[in-house]
Amino acid sequence: MLAILHPNTSLESEAYRHTLDFLENLPGVSIRIHEVQGVSQRLTEIYLLGDTKPVDENEIAALPAVERVVRISEDYRILGRHHDTMRQNGFTYNGVTFDQHNLNVFAGLCAVDVPEHVETMMKALQAHGQQCTRMGAYKPRTNPYSFQGHGKGCLPWVFEKAGKYGLKVIAMEITHECHIEEIDECLEKLGRPTGVMLQVGTRNTQNFELLKAIGRQRTYPVLLKRGFGITLNESLNAAEYLASEGNANVIFCLRGMKTEAGQPHRNMVDFAHVPVVKRLTRMPVCVDPSHSVGTRAGAPDGILDVMHTTAQGVIAGANMVLVDFHPQPEKALVDGPQALLMEELPAYLEDIQLCHDTWKKRQQIYNRQHPRQEPHAK
Repeated sequence: MLAILHPNTSLESEAYRHTLDFLENLPGVSIRIHEVQGVSQRLTEIYLLGDTKPVDENEIAALPAVERVVRISEDYRILGRHHDTMRQNGFTYNGVTFDQHNLNVFAGLCAVDVPEHVETMMKALQAHGQQCTRMGAYKPRTNPYSFQGHGKGCLPWVFEKAGKYGLKVIAMEITHECHIEEIDECLEKLGRPTGVMLQVGTRNTQNFELLKAIGRQRTYPVLLKRGFGITLNESLNAAEYLASEGNANVIFCLRGMKTEAGQPHRNMVDFAHVPVVKRLTRMPVCVDPSHSVGTRAGAPDGILDVMHTTAQGVIAGANMVLVDFHPQPEKALVDGPQALLMEELPAYLEDIQLCHDTWKKRQQIYNRQHPRQEPHAK
């Protein structure tokens, strides 16, 4: 069971203290408190865990600080939608909003190589009005002799250049909890010129101790990639590990499923699950067309497969795109063959906007038949 308090309820108020005292004394029930900070208001959610079947919903709803009560299912207790269209989805980080309605593009280098390539990428993104990028510093590889990333050694100049070109959020994969400390220390030393979204790669989707460690920190939001060989339910439960430790600022990323049935693509594209994840949870949904397709192959219509799969995800309602670009793909240290070219960036961004606008128009068509309630304003 979930008790949602009135927006901006003060934790020092008499109403809050009375409500908390009542909930803490329910027999056989423990509570867990989560705060959701939006742009203009803070929402406090109190989760009642244990045997809540005997608990009277009306009695909880009558408590002075409670706005409404939601019965929750066993799965995705914190991140789940639970048939409640009024719950806030998404979050704002470093001035950028991530929710189930908008769209952010994270184009950049799969692996950071040299400062010149990083600067070229970031300068181009600024020129096209972008606020976000992807930059891989820590790279887990299948082959132990392959390039593993520059690690913390590249963080200072990556962060400085992001600040120089006005990029507010960098998606950066980490593979160990010590990487969080390295990122945090570097950003603090530089005066926090940019922000970081911690990325959990597909190999670590079920690294539960890493998920717990990332979930315990609340400074940085998280991009969790779907496990390449597990069910959607298992991957969504991995996201719940993050939220259960305290960090519910999570974006779920679809990146294709590993199966021979996906050939000639690198993975079987799973972007039909974009609306499914949005229905089951309150998480914004990302698509990664680069790692789904894995090549620069194109169709006879002149459009690359990566661009076609991007369109499939965005027109289905994706809220974020994670895509590989590189100034010189032939010199890239990781996944060069799938990287898009800098001269392709303008058309790619235009195509994405076209698809996002089409998704909005599709919503209007169907909402005329079935109007939906909007969640609380953030």
